[in-house]
Amino acid sequence: MAQDTAASGNGGTATASANGGAVSLGDVNSGGNVGNGIAAGDNYDGATAIDGGDVSSSTSIGISSDGGTAIADASGGDNNFAFVS
Repeated sequence: MAQDTAASGNGGTATASANGGAVSLGDVNSGGNVGNGIAAGDNYDGATAIDGGDVSSSTSIGISSDGGTAIADASGGDNNFAFVS
């Protein structure tokens, strides 16, 4: 028994991508690159101890380059004809 196949307006292959692309980040200023300011006055008697203390700076950067939504369509179109093979 033979089997027939009818095809009409096959759309073919559809591809889509949602690439994130490139991200550019400018200057990041984290604390101004400044520590503690110390002023030591006149020292007349010899030994002097100067302690500048502790300096810390924290920077957190979150960057995202989401691709978004990709849509592909492989519709067959209108006004197609059918054939049997």
